[in-house]
Amino acid sequence: MSNRALRKLQGKSDIFIPELKDDSSEENAPDPAAKSSSKKSKSRNLVTNPFELLNDSVGEDSPGAQNASNNSDLTEETAESANQEDSQGANQNLQKKKKRRKKKGKSAAAGKEMSQTVEEDEIDASIREVNRLLGDLGTRSQEEDSSEQSLITSDMRSLLSVEHKNLIPDNEMRRIFGSRVVQAEQVNRRRNRNRPAHRSSWLATPKDSWPPMGKTGLSMSHQESHHGNLYFNFEHSTQYQQIQRQFWEAVDSLNHQNIVNILQLQPYHIDSLLQLSEVCRMSEDLQMSTELVERALYSFEVAFHPLFSLTQGTCRLSYRRPENRAFYIALFRHLCFVGQKGCYRTALEFCKLLLSLDPEGDPLCVLLMIDFYALKSQQFTFLVRMFEEWEAHRNLSQLPNFALSVPLAMFQLAGQNGQDIAKATEMLEDSVLMFPGVLLPLLEKCGVSPDSGVTNSALFGQTSQYSPDALKQLLALYVGRCWPCWKEPEVVAWLEQTVRCLLDKVENGEPRVEQYNTRRKTRYCGTPRNIYRHVLISEIKEALSVLPMEVNSGAVFSYDPLPPLDSIASYERPARRTRAQEDGYLSMFLRSLLPNFNPDEVAQEPEGAAGGEQGNNLRQGVGALMDAMRDLLNNIRPVDPPVENHQGEDGEQHDEPQDWD
Repeated sequence: MSNRALRKLQGKSDIFIPELKDDSSEENAPDPAAKSSSKKSKSRNLVTNPFELLNDSVGEDSPGAQNASNNSDLTEETAESANQEDSQGANQNLQKKKKRRKKKGKSAAAGKEMSQTVEEDEIDASIREVNRLLGDLGTRSQEEDSSEQSLITSDMRSLLSVEHKNLIPDNEMRRIFGSRVVQAEQVNRRRNRNRPAHRSSWLATPKDSWPPMGKTGLSMSHQESHHGNLYFNFEHSTQYQQIQRQFWEAVDSLNHQNIVNILQLQPYHIDSLLQLSEVCRMSEDLQMSTELVERALYSFEVAFHPLFSLTQGTCRLSYRRPENRAFYIALFRHLCFVGQKGCYRTALEFCKLLLSLDPEGDPLCVLLMIDFYALKSQQFTFLVRMFEEWEAHRNLSQLPNFALSVPLAMFQLAGQNGQDIAKATEMLEDSVLMFPGVLLPLLEKCGVSPDSGVTNSALFGQTSQYSPDALKQLLALYVGRCWPCWKEPEVVAWLEQTVRCLLDKVENGEPRVEQYNTRRKTRYCGTPRNIYRHVLISEIKEALSVLPMEVNSGAVFSYDPLPPLDSIASYERPARRTRAQEDGYLSMFLRSLLPNFNPDEVAQEPEGAAGGEQGNNLRQGVGALMDAMRDLLNNIRPVDPPVENHQGEDGEQHDEPQDWD
């Protein structure tokens, strides 16, 4: 509202109304000050109100004054209407200005959005994809979780869930050795200001000496969702496949320097890191071996899919694909290194993570060692709970490690809580009857000499000698790994007392002896491939010594030991040249003359090589050449020595040669 309208509302008017005077001379005399003031007021009113001119010749009491007053009222009304129009116009102008500002803001925002479109398109697309997959997973999980076909319930999933803080060995080292030791090491790391920037990781702690992370060519894709589980696959780019072929050639060359050259060009190539780590371990350089495995895990974690979770226990990876197998091997070796440092709680978490990737297939047989880390980390409740929940569909009591470690965990829990050990003793008796061959090697490993009643018993002597080979491998694996858990004095005393009671029952004709003897012969006829794989990677001497010859003598690669027979390869390994092509056929012919030559080795083509037809032709040609050589050697007859004619003293010739004196 204008100032003029405000004055009218307060009773003030800018209109000048002159007063009518008498006709006296003094009153009619003009006053200069009044004239000047009237002129100023008139000039001011002319500017403000054009209707003021009507009031100059009219008095207040005259009818014209009334008309003037009426006109003044009209004037005020018109002025108010004009002010209203002015205020409306001002409001319209303000609205127009606001619209212009909004348009300018929108145009500026649009410009910013246009400038950021390239950067945010990929992020928005990934977010939309994640939201879509989460929505699909929610709907599918609601439908599929009610199905009875799912073997792993929600309780079992929670059993395999992992906490991030338990995956870091430094956290457990603080609990064992105190925070000062770990903090001093971290301070030494931070002093290096020129260290490369690395992403934070849960599986491994990046070191300052590691090369910077670039584009490795390794990625992860989501395949499907089934029964509330997410299935993923690692994938190799075209550049990564080329490096992988170079790695295969380096392995075939049997020269470790070729693998080092690959890592100089691609420092985060997974199989090269795993193979070189094994070389360092055999050279007793455990620090470098551990660091190479950690670098492989760091490369994997950088390539994780946004939906891939380490803690939920619902993410799956197929071991049939070579790209996924390297992740299994890296996790297995890392948890072994962590366990050797004494971080058993961390190793147990990695066991749970490794088992959650494929709990039904268990390609590396994590079930054969998860009990050891549970006992060493004093997670007795977890071990007993796992046995009770998984026994129905996995028959864990048929594995010697669970049959013996679970009663030990029950014994430890009873000692902590002050409970009765009767249930643990009963289960230990049943386990020793089922696996009697474990007692004497276990006591020998613990440094305990058994009495004559145990050594002369038929149950622990003759029966254990006729155990199947598959069972001997499992028992040797358990003794070689878990014997430290049984060497405590109270545990040895409990075991001794239990065995004595068991011998008394056997002498009285225990019916379970024959029953379990028949069960051992029928259930342990062969060893699965994943158990062989576990024994080879674990490298426990007691178990390696009982492996069959076909496993020990075969070619086993450290980066992929005993791959599954139904493996799914995304890309093929390049064809290798045969020995005849590398050495030449003349050299092969000379080698064929040796007595230990085997044409089957020449004709045999390696996996991925081109065609058995070429090998068959080479074998036929070598076989024909060998037949010709045999005929030639059979038809050769020694030549009779030449006969010299010697003339005797009587002049006659004699055909007999003279003897050499």
